[in-house]
Amino acid sequence: MKDIDNAQEKILDKYSKYVLRNNRKPLTVFTFCEEHDINETDFYFYYVNFDVLEADYLRYFMQQSIRLITAEENYLFENAKTKMLSFYFTFFEQLTMNRSLLIYLIGTERNNLNNLKKLWSLKKEFQLFIKSLDLSEPMMDNQPENMAKIERFKNKGIEELYWGHFLATLKFWIDDTSSNFEKTDIFIEKSVDTSFEFLEVKPLKKLIDFGKFLFNEKVKN
Repeated sequence: MKDIDNAQEKILDKYSKYVLRNNRKPLTVFTFCEEHDINETDFYFYYVNFDVLEADYLRYFMQQSIRLITAEENYLFENAKTKMLSFYFTFFEQLTMNRSLLIYLIGTERNNLNNLKKLWSLKKEFQLFIKSLDLSEPMMDNQPENMAKIERFKNKGIEELYWGHFLATLKFWIDDTSSNFEKTDIFIEKSVDTSFEFLEVKPLKKLIDFGKFLFNEKVKN
């Protein structure tokens, strides 16, 4: 995972303040750089345009979140479920502190292609985090090729499952109107709990509990 350095962080900081004040992109890279004392060459070293820059904010928040949780003294000794919960709570805390920016970047429209592209830029890094949790079945050296293909397919399915879960959680947070986004915390706890119950082939009770929560939310809305 390539870290974002100080020069790049300055560009991100200046751009975020600009769009929040003006509710639009700068007219050109030149005017943006001139107004904020940024070398235009430095800008193009990192980004070819503003769309690519905007996609980098989510990557930045994800990097920050992973860096924070992995720096915890007991992180290596925690189980996969605890690590995932730590990631989600930390990541959405980062988003909440920058909610106005995130709403500007990805909006609330379900099918906006540009916004979906920004989210898709996160997929590789998110799935690398999922792989680090060792949720997949280990591959055996002497495993027959047909069985190995099945295991690879299943492991890929786990990564896709959690990517879908990540997007669903993000959408829930965007729509959440509860105080301090406490319902997003409940959603994270119940959905992560349910997903691990599926992996352990004991899903029914947790699935019903999670289903009740979602049903109650729909009824209220």
